[in-house]
Amino acid sequence: MAAALRAKKVTETAWWADRIPQNQWDVYARVLTLAQQERLPFALGGGLAFSHYSHRWRNTKDIDLYIQPKDRAHMIDITARCGLTDYFPVHDYDRSWIHRTYDPVASDGSSHMIVDIIWQMANGRSVVDEQWLNRGDVVNVRGITMRVMAAEELIWTKLYVLQRDRSDWGDLLNVIHECGPALDWAHLLTRVGEDRQLFAGLINVYAWLCPGGAAQLSPALYEYLGMARPAVGPAVHEDRVRLLDTRPWFGHDK
Repeated sequence: MAAALRAKKVTETAWWADRIPQNQWDVYARVLTLAQQERLPFALGGGLAFSHYSHRWRNTKDIDLYIQPKDRAHMIDITARCGLTDYFPVHDYDRSWIHRTYDPVASDGSSHMIVDIIWQMANGRSVVDEQWLNRGDVVNVRGITMRVMAAEELIWTKLYVLQRDRSDWGDLLNVIHECGPALDWAHLLTRVGEDRQLFAGLINVYAWLCPGGAAQLSPALYEYLGMARPAVGPAVHEDRVRLLDTRPWFGHDK
């Protein structure tokens, strides 16, 4: 399958940088700075990565840092030296894939500024490898230059978040709508592997909502998934979007 590679920017100023509240950034910056000083590789994920690729701002009040499993103890030690505490006594969580830390008292007296350290998917489908950390865009956030996890890995991780009380598919639809024609579909489909039927469901939903956008995706994608490529239609079927939500799904916050 021929791949249409996203043009990776060497370094850009993150448009969303100034939207992070200062009290949160004070906590995040301590960890980011020390991790870089100690040359520990990481990539930014979660809500900030979603904001970066979708051009829609979301403040999740935490930061997700992806690392390889071998660096788990080192990164946890870094958060401890930055004054952060394990969140488990406050609210227990599954420690098999994530270490959740927080600042008991932030600079403004507020609490629970969370830094999540992640080394594998919550469902155990995959562990973080070097490609998670070196394929994405490089951004400058308030003077700190860091890597954002690649859009393809972001889509892959969120594909499985389809719980009875939470779904990340709305995020995926926005990322595909913004980045779809230039995604490395060959890489993404290799990642998805035997779960391509699940992935085909996501693409079907996108084609129903955004036939014009779906028509611009690689023909090889549809061939691989055994799907018919949509005919050209409206970029967004607003009437169909309203069947799912009265609020707008697509658009820029930049």
